[in-house]
Order: sequence, then C-alpha cells, then structure tokens
Amino acid sequence: MSLLQQLFQAQVDADADKKIKAVGGKATLYKRSSTKHWQVRFKLANNKWHSQSTYTTDKDEAITNAEHIYRTVQIKTEAGLTPVTKTFKQIAVEEIKNMTQAVAGGIGKRTYRDYIFAINKYLIPFFGNYTIEKITKELIRDFEGWRIAMMGKVPMQSTKRNHSSAYIRVINLAKELGVISSLRVVPLLDSKGERSRARPAFTDKELSELIAFMPSWVQSSYTERTRQMRVLCGFYIQFLVNTGVRHGTEALPLRWQHLQWHWIGEKKYLRIWVSGKTGPRYLIAKNEVIAVLEELMQWQALPYANLEAVIEAKVDKLIFRLVTGHAISNMENIFRNLMKNSGLRVDSGGQTRTLYSLRHTYATQALAKGVDIHTLARQMGTSVLMIERHYSKLTPMLSAEKLA
Repeated sequence: MSLLQQLFQAQVDADADKKIKAVGGKATLYKRSSTKHWQVRFKLANNKWHSQSTYTTDKDEAITNAEHIYRTVQIKTEAGLTPVTKTFKQIAVEEIKNMTQAVAGGIGKRTYRDYIFAINKYLIPFFGNYTIEKITKELIRDFEGWRIAMMGKVPMQSTKRNHSSAYIRVINLAKELGVISSLRVVPLLDSKGERSRARPAFTDKELSELIAFMPSWVQSSYTERTRQMRVLCGFYIQFLVNTGVRHGTEALPLRWQHLQWHWIGEKKYLRIWVSGKTGPRYLIAKNEVIAVLEELMQWQALPYANLEAVIEAKVDKLIFRLVTGHAISNMENIFRNLMKNSGLRVDSGGQTRTLYSLRHTYATQALAKGVDIHTLARQMGTSVLMIERHYSKLTPMLSAEKLA
C-alpha cells in the first residue's frame, strides 16, 4: 500500500462514526465505517427520518450539500411529493414478491398469477425506468399504442381489466411505501374494451374431417422430427378435446404417474391429476382417452401391455414426448400448420382457430350433453361466472329440441 493510500485510509478511519451538526442543527452529518462519503440525516414534518448520501468525502463540501438536500426535500414535502425516489420497476418487483408469497402461503387470489404475468410482460418493459410521478396521461396513451403493437391486436376488455388491476396494485404499493403521496392522483390505465368472445370450436363433422386428414399430413413430413411432432400432435389434439385441459401449461407437464382409476361401484373411469392456472385438481377424462393413450404408449414403445399396466407401474415419464424421449416446449406452430393445410383454420364466423379451440369444443360438447355448469367449471378448473360469460349464449341453441 502506498503512503498516499495509507494516509487516505487513516483519514477515513478517523472520521468513521463521527457526527456533525449541519443546517443550523436541523440535520446531522455522519460517516459509516463501511463507506467513504458523508451521510446526512434529518426528521421530516411527518416525524419520519430521511437519510441520504452527500456524495462527498470532504467535510466542508458535505455541510454545503446537506443544506441543499435539506431545502430540496422540504420543497418536495410541501408540494405533496415524496423525497424517496424509486422507479416503477423497483416497486413492481416488490409487489410481485408480495403476490408470490401470498400464493405460496395459500392466501393469494387466483388472479395474482395473471397480475404477475401482466407486470413482467407489459408493465415493467414499458414503465420500468420511469418514476411514478413521471407517469402522465400522455405516457398512458403511448403505452396503449405500444401494447397493441406488442400483442398484434387490440386487447379485449378482460385483458385490459387485468392489466389495469395489476397497475393499480403497483401504484397502491408506491403510496404505502411513501414513494408518492397518498393524496397524489396518478393517471390510470383504460380498463374498457371489446368484450371477450368465445373462441371458435369445431363441430363433430369438422373434427372427423381433421382426424381423417392427419395421416396424409404426417406422410408429407419433410424430416423425421417433423413427422414425430405431427404424430404427437394428433394424440395431443384427441387428448385435449376429450379432457378439456388447458394446452401447454396443464397438458405438457403431465406424466403417466398422474393417471389413476376412479371407481364407482364396479365401473372405473380415468382420473387425471393436473396443475395449472388455478392450482391442482382432478378431472375425469372421456372414455375415448383410454384408447388414445394406449395407442400413444405403443408409439413410444413403452414396455407395458396396456394402460392398466402403466398406471399400476406409476411410470414417471412425460406423456407428451417424442419417440426419442425428448420433451417438447409447445405445439402451437405444428397445430397452426395443420389448420392451414387442412383448410380448417377459420370457422364460419371468421375467427381463427388455435389450440384453445379444442378446450372450447370440449365445453360446448359437454353443455350439449346436459352437463351442468357447476360440474363443468370444476372439471375445467375455472369459475361458474367464466362458463356463464362465455357459453350462456349457446345454451338456447344447445337445447333447441327441448325448447321447440
């Protein structure tokens, strides 16, 4: 260590933990042993303490800076502003932690997962580097346009409400933390928009056409991996439309050990444990799923005679995986290609079909068979309100024979 460094270190050590009065005795200057800059501390009008670095090692300069800091904080306080400065991202991250802990503790709402997604996907990327006090009506309008560009469409009312609620949670936390005044009015997001429309379903005739088209579609595969993905897509489609599970989040993580038999008297039904958007649940699969799964296990060359043996062995392997054993991350692109080539991409109302259309098809078929909405809601892991909102218009048509 050089002589200059030794002298500097000695000076720091000598000043460490010293306290000096400043601003006419209204503030205290002090230096921590772990830092080289002088800090200033004083009490606010609300009896809370404010501490801040003076950003200098020189005592006389620190006294001058302390006076400037004190005056600035007083002006902010009188104007209803807070002396504490945090970005939207810093506060949003804290709110994400709060919601995550609530969910883990079993006291969080189902919507918390949606709020967390909205904050990470849209709110932080746009508002992240702004302080709350810099959010203006003009900035809100810019966000609306940016979000449309990011989504590739105008968001539905339910999406806007979700984003607005997540945004409000961040603003409320900022007020609780004293980052902004509790009386400050912050521009809010627009929560109005076009009401969500039920996603397009498949008719029984269209499903039959789709299944009949798939062998030729698989045959036209240009690589072995593509061929395997297309074969697996066929099993995936039949599974989704006969269980109503959410594609991706609920279906792809499923393992053979998640399958069980559910007995009622001497009859047995296939019971499946799933965990997704609304937490874990059991559902009862349609009987057709048994044949689909047995064909799938034969394609994967599982060393078991039938599904009964697989269930008994509690096989810890993914259900939807390639013959090579590799897992897949999604099926959207393969399904999109199938819709385009089969001519079934758009329904009679002009809506584009997606994998979610299979879940909608399941719900429509269940209601047509007379399954009550309460049972259907539990089976699909959603609320009765959501079933009523999306499918209540279908009820008269599904009951046409009874009503006519």
